[in-house]
Order: sequence, then C-alpha cells, then structure tokens
Amino acid sequence: MISDSFYRELFMSPCLSGWDRGEDKHQYMHLCHQVLSRSQLNAVAKLREAGIINTNLVVLPNMSNISLANNGAHISLGSNILSTYRQQDSTLFGAREEKYCGDLSIKMQEHFLPLFATNYSAAPYRLGFTDFHPEKALGFLAHELDFTHLRMLWRRWRNKSNLKLLGSRITPFGPDWIDRPLSRIFGLKGDFVPDFRLVDYPVSFLSTAESPALNGQLGNQHKLLHDLDSMGAFDARMSLYQFFKIREYSSMNFSGFEGRHYSLFGQFIADMGAATTLQQLITALTFKYMAAGQFDHRHIPDNPNVESERRQIFFGHALGLPTFFIKRTTRNRFLRHILKQAQGVRHSRRYHGYMRVYHQEYCLALLRVLEQDGAELIEQIGCHDMLRNLRLRIESPQEYSVAGRLTQGIMATLGGKTPLQVPAAEFNAAAEEFYRTTLRKQHLNEALQLLHAELPVLEKLAAHNQHYRTALNSICHGGDLRSTYNQLTTAVTNGTSAETDNLRLINLVLLSAHCDSHSQMNFSPINRSNKDSCHEDVTSIYRAS
Repeated sequence: MISDSFYRELFMSPCLSGWDRGEDKHQYMHLCHQVLSRSQLNAVAKLREAGIINTNLVVLPNMSNISLANNGAHISLGSNILSTYRQQDSTLFGAREEKYCGDLSIKMQEHFLPLFATNYSAAPYRLGFTDFHPEKALGFLAHELDFTHLRMLWRRWRNKSNLKLLGSRITPFGPDWIDRPLSRIFGLKGDFVPDFRLVDYPVSFLSTAESPALNGQLGNQHKLLHDLDSMGAFDARMSLYQFFKIREYSSMNFSGFEGRHYSLFGQFIADMGAATTLQQLITALTFKYMAAGQFDHRHIPDNPNVESERRQIFFGHALGLPTFFIKRTTRNRFLRHILKQAQGVRHSRRYHGYMRVYHQEYCLALLRVLEQDGAELIEQIGCHDMLRNLRLRIESPQEYSVAGRLTQGIMATLGGKTPLQVPAAEFNAAAEEFYRTTLRKQHLNEALQLLHAELPVLEKLAAHNQHYRTALNSICHGGDLRSTYNQLTTAVTNGTSAETDNLRLINLVLLSAHCDSHSQMNFSPINRSNKDSCHEDVTSIYRAS
C-alpha cells in the first residue's frame, strides 16, 4: 500500500519557468503578437454565430493586440519521483504513461482553478459603458467556451453590470458621440472586474470535437493545434495555451506541471508562496485519486461541452459573477463529486434542466473536498494555516483576497469609496500607476528581504566549497558579502545603481537560486541518503503563515 507521503513528495520542487530552450524569443513573440491579434478578430464571427452579436454594426478589436503585455506568471512544479522513474525505467513509467496521467491530472486540477483566481492573484480593471461592446469585452472567450456557456456568461455579466436604462439592460450602440453622452446623462457606469487579465488574455483554448487536448493520448495537442490553425484561432507553430501544461521529461529533463493561470500577486510569500503550496496539494491529490482508481478519463469526458462546463466556472469567478449553471445530467463525475459538498444549489428557473450554483459556495465546496479527501496530504505538507487563510480569502474577499487588497491600494490614491464611483479611465490609470510604483517597490523590498535571509547559507557554503567561494569573491570583488549586499541593495532601492551593480546583484540571486536547486535535488526522497550536510536547513519553498 502506498503511503500518503508518497503523493506529497511527488511534487516538491516549485520554480518559476523560464524561456523554453532553442527558441528565438523575438521572432516567437512577433508571431504571438500577430496570431493573437488575428485570433481576436476571428472571435467576432463566433460571437455572431452564438447570437451574442445580432446586428451588423460591430466595433472591430484593435489589430495590434496588447494582451501579451500581461501574460501573467507561470509556476512549475517538478516531481523528483516521476522524473527518476522516467529516467530509469521507461517501461514502468514512459512517455505514454506520463501523458495519460498528466492529462487526467490537469482535467481534475482545472476544477480547482476558482480557488486561485482573485484569491491569490488578480488584475482589477474598470470597464466603462462604452467598453461593453461584446466583441471587445468578451476578449478571447469565444475561443475558450462553447456557445451555450458563452451566452450564459454574457447574460449574467450584463445583469451584474451597471447598464440599466429605463428598466432594460443595454450595451453601447457603437458611435462614441452617442455612447458617451448616454453614459453621462443616465449614469451608466459599466462594471468592475476583479481579474480582467483572464478574459483579455487567451489562457486556454477550447478543444474541438475531433481533437481533445486532454484525452491522455500522445500527440493529441498537435492535432488540436492544426485544428485551431485551420479555424484561424491559433497558429500550429506556437505552443498550445493551457491553464496547466505538462512539463514532459523528454523536452524539459524533468516531469511535472506548469500553472499558467496567475495574474498579479500582492506579495511573494503570503500570496505566491501560498498559491504554490496549494497547487502542490491539488496536484498530489489528483495523483492520489488516480492511484486509488477513484477517477479516470471516462469520468471526465473529453468533449468541448464538458470542457467548457468546468472552465466557465473559472472565467465567471474572474469576472466577479455571483452564480453559474450546471446541467443536472452532467456526465462529469468529478464535478458531481465536488457539487455534493456545495450548499445552496437549486434548480434554475431560467434554464430548464440546469442547477444554479453560487461561486462562493463552489469555492467552499472545493475547500471541503481538499480537507476531506486530502487530509493526510495536508498533514504531511503542513498547510493547515494556508487552508485556514484561504477560507478567509473566500469568505471575506474585500479584506483578505489579492483582488480586494490590490483594489484597496488603487482606491487609496483616488479617495473614492468603490471602483464604480470612479470613471473607468481614471481608475485604470491609477491602477497602472499603483502597479508601476507602489506595488513594484513592495515586490522589490520583499525580494531583497528574501535574498538577505539566504546570505548565512551562502556564507556557510563558501566556507566549505571552493566553487561557491570563488563565485562570491567575484561578486563581492574580494570584499565582505554583507557589506556588498547592503551597498548593492541600497543603490537598487534608491534607483541609483549602475549597470555593473545590477549585474552583480543578479549574479548573487542566481547563485542563491543555484544553491536552492542543489539542495532540493539532494533532498529528493530517492537521493536522501546523499544529502550534503551543508544543505540541511535550506529550502526553496517559502510557506505562508
């Protein structure tokens, strides 16, 4: 019988993913910019087919799409155990098994995505009345949801927003000389969105009926890429955009997953660190489900409607919608397992055959599933405090969630009570200023504090290891490490650092990261007997209290 500590230790090495090897960055980014600009334009036709656009008057999206300017943060979790199995015994756990288990894990992980959006990362944004053209407001959602869920989401979004005129919900007519006076005279304020990046950026493209992306078959994503290419939604030369991506051993030299659904973090330790721990817990739980035979690919069917059904929950949560709707006869057994824990679920009066679920209750249901099904994992990882804090973020979002704290920081510069009391352009300008100044300085100071905590470890390693000693002498120019750190960080904080100072500080960060990476490799459950005593107290995982 496999112990629960095994599933915990499957995923113990979080790291920020870097640029994939062998790619020309500038050429690739030019291709992305070109493809996404065309993709958003092609989404207009899908909105027309869905019945969301029902006139011939549309405002075409800007052909110079800037969504790549905020493609968020990616967090990779590598598994020492799976990587070692892939390296040593491809007959037991080869590429086929890695793909089968990886796709099934991702499908289950996607159900937990609402716990991350707005709670641990966010991108608050104001849309004015003139921004509520569906072809602009819905961004890439036409490529990420099927028509049924797209129509439901658009209707609920309009109901939530301040768009009522003479008892009816309206959207802009098109010409600015009509829409702006209309907005001003009747007080049509638009809406406030907690995490607009998840709508404005193509986070994960929907599978086609012929080419599911997560059915566990080798080569399935290449088939989907060609389908999306022929539809004008994407380009087959690009890497497929997904919420989670398998980090395949054959291409990355380790086996694991990359979470790509994060926007802006408020803090590194309290938010990014906690999100990393939560991602680790959820990933380990999915492998526990698989090992127990509780869920397999049959229980989460691979068709666009089932895929869209679970993803509409995530997008609706990012928009701040209060409810979503699920078919009573859904074939998604894993979703039914979660909904058993949700309170306040009732039959929908508007949509026959559907159940209405509150977003907050769904998040609390996810938390109950984690606490009940992953009790041993929680104990092994030691994340009770993180889950208690997560409950606070769900139940009191304005005070504890990242979306709430970022919004408070933005509004502090404006003096308004709520975002809707501030014009959209004014709020968004203040948000950009807050990100570029206050939040940037907070992130910088916290990062420097984390680096300062690593100095004793580097000093200890330099005393025992010639390579570390040589590297530190080069960075410090033969001087004292503490004095060098104080000199460099003071210059960086004051904005007076020279290019050579920045380079020395970067090298110090890289040396610290190398130290953490080395310690994690030595701390692998498989290599634990080879652990260097110099790394006993070193860890690259920062727990949130």
